[in-house]
Formats: sequence, structure tokens, C-alpha cells
Amino acid sequence: MRDWIFRPGKKEDLPQVLGLIKGLAEFENAEEKVENTLEKMEEEGFGQNPVFRFFVAEKEGELHAFALTYYRYSTWKGKVLFLEDLFVQAPYRGMGIGKRLLKMCLDLAANEKLPWLCLQVLDWNQPAIEFYQKFGAFQDPDWINVMIPVNPPH
Repeated sequence: MRDWIFRPGKKEDLPQVLGLIKGLAEFENAEEKVENTLEKMEEEGFGQNPVFRFFVAEKEGELHAFALTYYRYSTWKGKVLFLEDLFVQAPYRGMGIGKRLLKMCLDLAANEKLPWLCLQVLDWNQPAIEFYQKFGAFQDPDWINVMIPVNPPH
């Protein structure tokens, strides 16, 4: 692990991060669902009102993993940190890279005195579920994810 650099993401990282996002979508058999663009990520991550931040794992100038977070507000808990995605390319899994990135997210939340790091995990991704459980994660069976399209088809 000594050849690896773990650090906050920079604007210059976004082309590689978008590639990793597409790799994650491929892993989840959902390549066609990626609508994000480099331009949107630059504006939304580094524009006047950034809405996300991210951490990366770099080796020899190449990014092989990332964790992307944003703030969410709970009327019951207040401000919480949401982990949108944590992805490590297949050849580098099992080396502790995901653990380091998750720890960076937990440290961010702790430093800001936030009560929770929230995330979602696909029900079929048992390795990810077990990974998060090692950090004390638990599933809330009372809630169902719901999405409403802003412009529904007519």
C-alpha cells in the first residue's frame, strides 16, 4: 500500500473519476443509466455552489478507486453525510483500499460532528453489505427507496 496515495479529489481528477463511475455502472449492469457528464461534474463539484466532494486512491498517477459524498438533511437527525458511491476497480479489491476511503468519509463526518454516514447498497451485492457491516452498518427495514421523475412521460 505504500505506493498508493489517498487524498481529497481535485477538479483535474474528474475525467478519471467519470471513467470510474462508468466502471461502477458496468459492474452493476447499468451502463445505460449513466447520464452525468464531465461538464456537469465540474460545475456541480467545483462551481459556485459545490454539492459533492470525493476522495480518491491513486497509484502512479492513475486513479483506481473513489468515494463520493454529499450532505443530506434529516429533519430528525440534522445534517448527515451521504456516501453516494464507493468503488474500487476489480484488480485492486481486497487490498484495504475501500477501507481507507471509507475511513476518510467517516473521518470527515466525525470532524464535522455529524451523527451518521448514510449510504445505500444493492441487495444483491453481498460483499459490499458485509464490508459495510464490519464498520457497524445496519439496514433499516422500515424504509423503501422511492424516486419520482421530475418530467414523467405522458
